[in-house]
Amino acid sequence: MNFKKLVVTGVTMLVGCAALTFVDGSTQSVSADKVLNWSEDSELQTLDPATSVDTTSGLMLRNSYEGLYRLGKDGQVKKGLVKTEKVSDDGLTYTFTLQKNAKWSNGDPVTAKDFVYGWQRAVDPKTGASNSNLFEGVKNAADIVAGKMDPKELGVKATDDHTLVVTLDKKIPYFKSLVATQIFSPQNKKIVEKYGKKYGTEAKYSVSNGPFKVAGWNGSNQKWSLVKNNNYWDKKAVKLDKVNFQVAKTTSTSYSMYQQGDLDETMLSTEQARQLKGKNDFVARKQARVDYLELNKQSKAFANANIRKAVSYALNRDQLANKVLGDGTTPTKSFVSKGLMEYKGKDFNEASATDKGTTYNKKLAQQYWQKGLKELGVKSLTFTVLGDDDDLAKKVNEYIQSQLQTNLKGAHVKVQNINKKSRIDRMKQGKFDLVQTGWTADYQDATSFLNLFTKDSAYNFGKYNSQEYDKLMQDAKSQDGDARWNTLVKANKVLLEDQAVVPLYQPVTATMQNPDVKGLVYNTISEYNFKEAYLN
Repeated sequence: MNFKKLVVTGVTMLVGCAALTFVDGSTQSVSADKVLNWSEDSELQTLDPATSVDTTSGLMLRNSYEGLYRLGKDGQVKKGLVKTEKVSDDGLTYTFTLQKNAKWSNGDPVTAKDFVYGWQRAVDPKTGASNSNLFEGVKNAADIVAGKMDPKELGVKATDDHTLVVTLDKKIPYFKSLVATQIFSPQNKKIVEKYGKKYGTEAKYSVSNGPFKVAGWNGSNQKWSLVKNNNYWDKKAVKLDKVNFQVAKTTSTSYSMYQQGDLDETMLSTEQARQLKGKNDFVARKQARVDYLELNKQSKAFANANIRKAVSYALNRDQLANKVLGDGTTPTKSFVSKGLMEYKGKDFNEASATDKGTTYNKKLAQQYWQKGLKELGVKSLTFTVLGDDDDLAKKVNEYIQSQLQTNLKGAHVKVQNINKKSRIDRMKQGKFDLVQTGWTADYQDATSFLNLFTKDSAYNFGKYNSQEYDKLMQDAKSQDGDARWNTLVKANKVLLEDQAVVPLYQPVTATMQNPDVKGLVYNTISEYNFKEAYLN
């Protein structure tokens, strides 16, 4: 990249400041040397912390909302709105004293009651929050989510405006990491009720209490911004005025913009990553994520275990990760990402790995395929692999299509790549055969992945159903130490050996990033935190 050109451009821009005008009529001056320009590969879906499920929305919400805690570098848990904390001797009651000067972006005070309302709203079945299961362990949450109790019975209360008391049914060893996720954010009841169904569907239909607020998003456009929230309680720590986001479905487009100085960051294709490794502005970001194929067990073909196993054995993950991608992505033999959870010096990913169904074996794949076809009474199967419409998803889908048609005689595989929102909608409706998707951990525990495929999980789109698996996951809820670890390891192996899911790889995000960007925090769970970022 021509950084001399970038510097000259930056100096030229410093001559003046831009003024942003918001929905409420207020204006805010923005200095050009305090602006970052960032790329995204998919559209923003929602600004409602309770209903968000996609990574782009999650990134915006984590930078525009602040809960009790936030995740810092290397996943370290940092205090957010918590000023002091006290935990009872039995580990079941947390008492939090909150910052007294916290405000919403519209000037309303942030109080403990906002947390009570936000949490009760998130577990209320009427809200339809896919991540409501994350509250399990908070007193009465499971029964409330199941519709058996009133949301007001949730184990959270405000004893005054700045004191929040949380009661648990059981100890949660990762509790602070858990409540750093956006679904545990406070909610402004006045605003939620004012906008009703429109809440969070556009920037003007939301408020926030974090370092930034979202501006310029109308619900469907591909450009928007995070703008410094001058009502944020810790605004002195926020150095940027603005972060502009631009959706670029092709990395050739975003990389060209980066070279011209129009972007401070761009994701790279695998070919670009290979070529640009070693450059001083090349950065490979690790992710607490696993990309996988989900099979729809509601279809006759993939309800058949032998067909599922054939698909998994037919895929050469080493070749996919190292040759097709080649950007530092690694194949995985576990459904839980490496580096997420450790116990007594052991990494869960390695302890729970299994060769069954995760190793390329053409002979076994053909044997299972023929056995499955015979059981179904057919000689061939036609099915579609669904995926997103960005460059990477297209490349992976093409590889999967080629592998399955080459290694499974009688497999007629179609590929369909659509925008992310439509792909998620199709998954929710169960309208897919195979879908290429992925999951990034919400918190630092294996259950963040394993909970996806219990019978009642809102993310069990393919309707996998195993009494053995559900029992193991239920048993783990009342265990700790060695017993819990061993139960979760076994559950992971059951999941994979039954081919409930076909894990592919643990990705990295290969990027080019302006070396003058400093103070930016990245961790594998919540990705970018712009709070203390600045341009050198």
